[in-house]
Amino acid sequence: MLESWGSEASASASSEGRAKRLVCVGAFLGFHQPSIYPAETGRDYGTTPLLEPVDEHREDFTLFSGLDHRAPNGHANWSNFLCGQQPGSVSLDQVVAEKIGAETRFPSLQLTAGKASRSMSYTKQGVPLPMIQRPSVLFDRLFSSPEDRAHREYLLRSGRSALDLIREDAKRLAGSVSARDRDKLNEYFDSVRDVEKRMTRQIIGLDRPIPETSYELPGYDPIAPNLMLEAETLMYDLMALALETDSSRVLTLFLAGLGQVFTIEGETLQAGYHALSHHGNDPDKIRELVKVERQHMKCFARFLEQLKAKTDALGEPLLDSTIVLLGTGMGDASRHSNTDLPTLVAGGGFRHGRHIAVEGESDAAPLLGDLYLTLLEKMGIGADAFSNARRNLNHLFG
Repeated sequence: MLESWGSEASASASSEGRAKRLVCVGAFLGFHQPSIYPAETGRDYGTTPLLEPVDEHREDFTLFSGLDHRAPNGHANWSNFLCGQQPGSVSLDQVVAEKIGAETRFPSLQLTAGKASRSMSYTKQGVPLPMIQRPSVLFDRLFSSPEDRAHREYLLRSGRSALDLIREDAKRLAGSVSARDRDKLNEYFDSVRDVEKRMTRQIIGLDRPIPETSYELPGYDPIAPNLMLEAETLMYDLMALALETDSSRVLTLFLAGLGQVFTIEGETLQAGYHALSHHGNDPDKIRELVKVERQHMKCFARFLEQLKAKTDALGEPLLDSTIVLLGTGMGDASRHSNTDLPTLVAGGGFRHGRHIAVEGESDAAPLLGDLYLTLLEKMGIGADAFSNARRNLNHLFG
C-alpha cells in the first residue's frame, strides 16, 4: 500500500478546485444508527434526531451509510477508523500531512475531548501520535509568546541532539546482531528519521510569524470527565482558529467515551456515556444516549458555521477548501460491531446534499477506504490504494 502513494490520479473528484485542508473527527462510541440514518436516500431524505442539529447545513455535507473497512470487531480495533482494515497502519490524516504538512507551522495537530483510551493517528511506521487534551495547551501552541517560543526551540534542538547519540549507538550495535534484529533496527532507524523530520519541521515553523487572536479561554481547563462536552466546544473553536490563521492544515479530534455522567440542559443523565452506548435496545438508555450524541452534533454544526463564516487569504469561506470528515471506527457500540460506520463528509468543494446508502453485504461492495481515496484525490494526493481499498467513490459526488 505504501508503495502506491504518489501515483497518477485516475479521474477528477468532482467540482472545481482542490481542497487544501483536512479535519477528521472520530467518535469513540460511534452514533446510534437508527437515530442518524434517515430512511430515505438521495437529496430528499428526511431528518433524524442526530441530523436535526445540522439540518441547516445539509447542502454542505454528504451522509454515507453502509461503509466500513471489513475490519475486526471490538473496541480494540476502533483505530481502523482512519487506518483502514489494519489498526495501527498509517492513518489518513498522516498520509495528507506527509504531503502538505510542511507548508504550515504544525504539519498536523492531534486533539482529544476527554481522556483518550485509543489512538486515532499513526505514522507510516505504526507509531501512535499523542493527542492534546488541554485546550490551554493547544492555545499556547497556536499563540505562544516569544519566551515560550524560545523555550520550545531549546527543547526541540536538545531532542535532536539526543536522537543523534541514540542513532550512533544503534548503528554500532547493528554489526553484532542477527539478521532478524538488524531488520528490527532498520525499523527503528526509520522511526528515528521520521521523528527527526517532524522536529526539523517544527523548528522551521518557529521562524514563521505567530498570529494574534482576541479569543479568550475560560479560566480553567475542562478536563474533568463530566466536562468533556465543554472541552469539545473549545477544541472546535481552536481548530477553527488554527485553520483561519493557517497554523495547520491537518487536524484530528478524538471524541472520547468512558464512564462520564453528563448533565445536559440541566438534567443529569442516569448512567455513564459508555454504559449508555451498551444499551441492549433499552429505550430509556437509547433516549439518553441520543441526548449525548445530539450534543456532539450541535458542536459539529457550530464548527461548520465557523468555517463558513471565516475566510481564507482569497476571501473565500474556509469550508469551501476544507474537507471535514466526521465518523467512527465503531458501527454499533452495543454489539462491539465495526461494520456499517456512520460517515459524514462536509465541505472541500464537493457537491453535497445527499444521503448515500451503500449496500455493504457483498464482498464487492465499496469500502470506507474507497471514500478516502476520493478525499485524497480531491486534495491533489494521488493514490491507487488505501489499506484494502482499491477503487474510489468519485462518481458519487458527480
